Amino acid sequence: MPEDELELLHGHLEATGERPVETTASRYLGEAEAVVADALAPGTPESVVRERVAQARDLLSHVEGTGDQTADEHVDAARVLCDALLDDE
Repeated sequence: MPEDELELLHGHLEATGERPVETTASRYLGEAEAVVADALAPGTPESVVRERVAQARDLLSHVEGTGDQTADEHVDAARVLCDALLDDE
C-alpha cells in the first residue's frame, strides 16, 4: 500500500480536527484519524494497514456532514483515498 497516499489520508483526517466540526462527526473523524495513524507506525504489516484503512472508511461512512465546508472537502478526499487504497491490489 503506497505510504504517501496513506500519509495524505492521515493529513486530510488531521485537518478536520482544526475545523469547527459538528460533535458527532468529530468523534468519528477523530477515531478514523487514530486508526490511520496506527497504520502509519513503522513495521506495520500490510494486512493490518488494510484493516485500519477499512476501519477508517467505515467510520467515515457515519459522517453525513460536518457543518463546515472545508472539513467536508477533507472528508470527501479521505473517502476517495480509502477507496483507492483498498482497491489497489
